[in-house]
Amino acid sequence: MDLDAYVAEHRGEWRRLEALSRRRKPTAAEADEMVLLYQRVATHLSVVRSRTPDPALVAELSRLVLSARAAITGAQPVDWRRVPRFLAHDLPLAIYQARRWWISAAVCFLLVAGAIAAWVIQDPTLPRAFGMTSAEIDSLVQHDFEDYYSEHFAPNFGLLVWTNNAWIAAQSLAAGVLLLPVALILWENALSIGLTGGLMIGHGRADVFFGLIAPHGLLELTAIFVASGIGLRVGWSWVVPGPLLTRGQSLAAAARQGIVGAVGLVGVLAVAGLLEAFVTPSVLPLLVRDAIGVLVWTAFLAYVFVLGRRAEREGEPVLAVGGQSRPVAFKAR
Repeated sequence: MDLDAYVAEHRGEWRRLEALSRRRKPTAAEADEMVLLYQRVATHLSVVRSRTPDPALVAELSRLVLSARAAITGAQPVDWRRVPRFLAHDLPLAIYQARRWWISAAVCFLLVAGAIAAWVIQDPTLPRAFGMTSAEIDSLVQHDFEDYYSEHFAPNFGLLVWTNNAWIAAQSLAAGVLLLPVALILWENALSIGLTGGLMIGHGRADVFFGLIAPHGLLELTAIFVASGIGLRVGWSWVVPGPLLTRGQSLAAAARQGIVGAVGLVGVLAVAGLLEAFVTPSVLPLLVRDAIGVLVWTAFLAYVFVLGRRAEREGEPVLAVGGQSRPVAFKAR
C-alpha cells in the first residue's frame, strides 16, 4: 500500500472528524456525521496498523479515534455516592485479599535488605563493588543522606516523592502479570536500602538512618509492598486460575480488584509523601517524628485488616481467583 497516497486520500475525513469532535454541542446532522466518520477512521487505523505500521501516523489516528469516541459517548458523571463504599469496603477488601502476597513480599524484601546491610557492616568495601567510590561513600554518610530530606522546598519535594513512589508502585502493579519483573524491582530497592543502611550503621549513624526513615518509610514501603503483592496476585491468577474460571476470566477478575488497589495506593502514597516532605525534615524531636510515622502506619494496617476482614465476611458473590475462592469487590447493581 502506498502510504502517502492513502494519507492524501483520507486526510480530509480525518480533519473533518477532528473538527467535529471539538464541537461542544453538535447538531443532530453533525452527530450522525461524526459517528460515520469515527467508524471510517477506526477502519483506517486498523488498515495502517496491519499493512504499513508507521508509528507517527498510528499515534495520530489513535488520538483522533479516542477523542472522537469521547465526544460521541460523552463524559460519564462521577457517582459520588459510590465513594464511601469504595473507601469503607472495596479498597480495604482488595488490599486485604492480597495480604499473603504483599506480606510475603515485605518479608523477602526485609530479609534481603537486612542481609545486605549486615554484609556491608562487616565489609565496608562492599559498596565499591557496586560502583560507589570512597568519596561518594563519605559524602553519603556525612551529609548527603541527611541533606536529601531538606534540600528542596517542602511542597515540591513532597510532589517529587509522590510521583516517584507512584511510578515504582505502578511498575510493580503492571509488571505483576509477568511475575519476575516485580522481583527485580524489589531487589533493586532492597539493594539500595541495604547498602545505604549498612553504610550509615557501620559508620555509627544508625540513629540518623532509622530516625529519618521511620516517619515516612513505614507507610511508603508498605504501599510498595502492597503494589507488588497485588501485581503478583494478578500474575498468579493466570498461572493457577482455579477450577471455575478460564485463565482469561481469572486474570480479568484479579485485575479488576488490582485496579481498586491501585487507585487507593495513590492516596496512601500521597500521605507518605506529605510525611517525608513535612515531618521527616522537621524540627520536631526524633521520637515525636518516629511516633507520627508509626501511628500513621498502624492506622493504615488497622484500616486494611479491620475493614477488609469485615468486607470479606459480608459474603459477596465468589469467584475463584488464583486457585482460591475470593469474593469480588464489585457487584452488578
